[in-house]
Amino acid sequence: MNYKNISRKIYHNLFFRLFLLVGFTIILTVFIIRQDWIHVFFGGIGWLFSLLFLRNLYKQNARKVAFMFDAIDNSDYAFKYATQGHSSDDALVSNSLNRITQILFQAKAEAAQKEKYYELIMDSVNTGIIVLDDQGYIFQTNKEALRLIGLSVFTHVKQLHRIDANLEEIMRDIRPGEKHQLSLSNERGTVYLSIRVSGMTLQKKHVRIIAINDINRELDEKEIDSWIRLTRVLTHEIMNSITPITSLSETLLSMHEDVNKDIRNGLETISTTGKSLISFVESYRKFTHIPVPNPSLFYVGKFLERMIQLARHQNDYPQIKIQMHIEPADLILYADENLITQVVLNLLKNAMQAIGGEREDGLIQVKAYCNEEEAVLIEISNNGPVIPAEEIEHIFVPFFTTKEGGSGVGLSVSRQIMRLSGGSITLKSGITTKQTTFTLTFP
Repeated sequence: MNYKNISRKIYHNLFFRLFLLVGFTIILTVFIIRQDWIHVFFGGIGWLFSLLFLRNLYKQNARKVAFMFDAIDNSDYAFKYATQGHSSDDALVSNSLNRITQILFQAKAEAAQKEKYYELIMDSVNTGIIVLDDQGYIFQTNKEALRLIGLSVFTHVKQLHRIDANLEEIMRDIRPGEKHQLSLSNERGTVYLSIRVSGMTLQKKHVRIIAINDINRELDEKEIDSWIRLTRVLTHEIMNSITPITSLSETLLSMHEDVNKDIRNGLETISTTGKSLISFVESYRKFTHIPVPNPSLFYVGKFLERMIQLARHQNDYPQIKIQMHIEPADLILYADENLITQVVLNLLKNAMQAIGGEREDGLIQVKAYCNEEEAVLIEISNNGPVIPAEEIEHIFVPFFTTKEGGSGVGLSVSRQIMRLSGGSITLKSGITTKQTTFTLTFP
């Protein structure tokens, strides 16, 4: 349909009606001047009908336009003016108004689609975004921002007071161009945040766009990289020094079998200690030579059942009860099964050793589930002695151990594996819960 032609037809039609009204007005004026009252009477009737027709046409179309804008204002785009069974003039107007409604509906649909598109982009980034005005009211947030600050609904900065007063103050007072860093504690432990802000005018109101980043991962990666470099240097130097000593002591023992007993004992001690030290150093090489993960899909339930059987076989604690709960039962994980095996077995072994062989009510709980962000979480809890707060912050540090004869490499290797797998490992230990829980998170 050519809407330009429709508009032109409407214009000419109205022009014709106006021409009739003007014509009747001129004729009526002439008859009045001539005092031809009979023709004035009939001419007046024609003029009045022409005026009433234009008035009714105007009121009818005005009502149509007003109704259309009321419906649009109420977001009602379902209505449509009938075009059948009406005059050609009315059909032309109805078609034009229907076309306007359709154009506005398409424009609104496109705007809503773009808004949804931008929301999906915001929810996909790893940076928390908060848009707020100078009074502290929140215009918009994304999922990452809510996760970082620990809120499910965020409408005003005053809500932050119950989480961290310092965070509330920063969010309230920070101005465009400023940067801040702070730490806060929540159920995920201590979180280190980097906050940056920029400003703009939105709907004639000044707003601030705050970007929040979790720098825990960045700090962890730098710390791990530092430990890896240090461990590589130490193992290299120790191996270069110990290997020749061990080799020389074995050579001397083989060359002089009738050597003095004290000398033999000394050489054997040197050889045994050297081998033990070499084995000790080799364990630390695991920390620096973890293979690149080769992920695949596997069922979490069957995997954990196998891990529990292996842990029971490798550690003799028959009195410890192990409970397992998987939700949903067919939960699937995408990760390197061989590497994750090392992590889970190490956590189960640590849990068994923490409980010990003398406690009769020993309990280990293994849970696996999906959170709101669709990440897979595996929790391994035990009711053994809780880990003191002063030890928790060092528990993942290489070489740190509280067990006699421990190497202090198990948990640091586990953290490294989880980091390479794109996930994380966290610890929660408290006197109130009387439990120690390690959580593996796979985004």
